[in-house]
Amino acid sequence: MNGLPPDPGGRALHQGQPAHTGAALSRAHSGTYRRARIPKLATGVPAGAAAAIGGRPAGRTVQVMRDADCTAFLQWALPQLDLHWPGFRKVRHQVCKRVRRRINALGLNGFESYRKCLETDPREWPVLDQCCHVTMSRFFRDRGVFDGLRSSILPAIAERARSEGRQAHCWSAGCASGEEPYSLRILWRAGVRNAGFGVELSIMATDVDEALLDRARDGCYGQTSLHEVPPELVAQAFAQTGSRFCIRPQYREGVIFLKQDLRSQAPPGPFDLILCRNLAFTYFAPVLRQKTLAMFAERLVPKGFLVVGAHEQVRDARFVSAPGIPRTFMKTG
Repeated sequence: MNGLPPDPGGRALHQGQPAHTGAALSRAHSGTYRRARIPKLATGVPAGAAAAIGGRPAGRTVQVMRDADCTAFLQWALPQLDLHWPGFRKVRHQVCKRVRRRINALGLNGFESYRKCLETDPREWPVLDQCCHVTMSRFFRDRGVFDGLRSSILPAIAERARSEGRQAHCWSAGCASGEEPYSLRILWRAGVRNAGFGVELSIMATDVDEALLDRARDGCYGQTSLHEVPPELVAQAFAQTGSRFCIRPQYREGVIFLKQDLRSQAPPGPFDLILCRNLAFTYFAPVLRQKTLAMFAERLVPKGFLVVGAHEQVRDARFVSAPGIPRTFMKTG
């Protein structure tokens, strides 16, 4: 969810208080989103509340929380978070694991008790929201996309920026722990910059999870995150310290990490390129998905590019497919 997280402390909407908390988001006329209803984050239920909503007395056996019960619970809860159940089918087990952990932490009996908790205590919605973030990130993920960026998209962006006498500007929406924006920077420095365009690149990288953003700013990764990076680029862009591979300083230049929830916040732009892969067009509810797409269109320059995930699609009159480049769309106007 580039991206949502692994465990509370995992990806997307965790990190302090999320900007969105279980209320539908309404779109402001400015093209950004405003929050309709924002309860405060709760770390637990008030004293005595667990018993009132089905908490278990000391020594009582916990009921088995079946996968089918979790599925039914998610089908009820996700729409209230502006999220889309079909997008969660393949990752439901990791989400259910987090929700079960939360239920046990509250001393509740099961999903029905947790539902009652949510219905009576709006402060619990941000906690559930955190449980529903899914993050899978690595360098050069979906290699065909990055091959297309290297060969066609980035040179075209550089040529336009040079002709207009400006920097190139990109946005990685749902950047998780930074692999995507750093991959973009590596390609730019190794290809476009060395080709003599004389154009600098600014990358805005946003995510809702402060813990992941801290890892991104740290810029050090395990070897498994790099297995799709060509060996020559690993040698150029990373310094190895023990089992960790850290981004060299010159490949950090121009990359800015910012905490934002894509459902309610966005940097102003304009951008030549926006990457939003495996987040909005998988996990967001249909109405919010369309609002997000409209927001992307507003922030792209004319004929700017939008890149989505390998199993995502954009069907909108404002965008056309970029020929020969997978999951890449060009703004028509």
